Amino acid sequence: MALLSIVLPAYNEEQNIANTAGVLSGLLKEKGIDYELVFISDGSRDGTYREICRAAEADPRVKGAEFSRNFGKEAGIFAGLELTTGDAVIVMDCDLQHPPEVIPQMWKLWQEGAEVVEGIKISRGKESLLHKMSAGLFYKIMSRLIRMDMNSSSDYKLLDRKVVNVLLALPERNTFFRALTFWAGFRTETVQYEVQERQYGESKWSFWSLMKYAIANATSFSTLPLQLVTVMGMISILFSLVLAVQTLVKFLMGTAVEGFTTVILLVLIIGGFLMLSLGVIGHYIARIYEEVKGRPKYIISKVTDNVQGAVTGEWKRN
Repeated sequence: MALLSIVLPAYNEEQNIANTAGVLSGLLKEKGIDYELVFISDGSRDGTYREICRAAEADPRVKGAEFSRNFGKEAGIFAGLELTTGDAVIVMDCDLQHPPEVIPQMWKLWQEGAEVVEGIKISRGKESLLHKMSAGLFYKIMSRLIRMDMNSSSDYKLLDRKVVNVLLALPERNTFFRALTFWAGFRTETVQYEVQERQYGESKWSFWSLMKYAIANATSFSTLPLQLVTVMGMISILFSLVLAVQTLVKFLMGTAVEGFTTVILLVLIIGGFLMLSLGVIGHYIARIYEEVKGRPKYIISKVTDNVQGAVTGEWKRN
């Protein structure tokens, strides 16, 4: 019988662990789907990992791990993928804003031959205006940078084991899971869903965290920002040519001194372009530096007793 693994990254979600494990277990048992739930505590500062351990004691099909510190959602996803053993793997949010009712649809499409099943948002649910605007800006930026439509995409998706193995074999440290599944290809189907309200706690994503997330993922997946540096250089040259013509005309007319304000403005514009260009280049150099160091994506400090494999060790046991 095929096994379905569900990866659930969690950061300060102690209130949601027991409820999520119960809801998913009940649904999957009802549908007759053999499963395992893999929770990853991303350096949580509350009792998230303690709740994961309790859930694992109550149900052997629940297992989990805790990071030594907060490494970010991308690291949590890849750690979860590493710990799974299922023939198909679903990644979803721990707060159940990704509706569990969609899982049977994904499972059915996978059984029919789909290798990637993408969850497509048709509604973002009830969110504040600021959060909707920041999320919308984030997806627009990412869509332009990676040249893929990310407006309705999410981390809620099912992957065949072969796709999981491809992603885990990638040597890069800075990853963007949502875009990498597009990049990997394979036969893809989609399901639609509406984002649900959180039952407990609040969203951990602010405007600035979304912007940082956008910049980090854009530079880890796309070279378009570097190409924009060339565009800014061409614009600067165009401004310089316009100023050169203007200066020559004023000189011939005997009014060359009056161009002082124009020179100041042009210097400020070019200086701004230069500083922005250096910032973009510096960010890519920082990414190269991080990749060259070869440090792991994450460090697991503890795992539940039912976790098997090379990732485990006596010092990591709870």
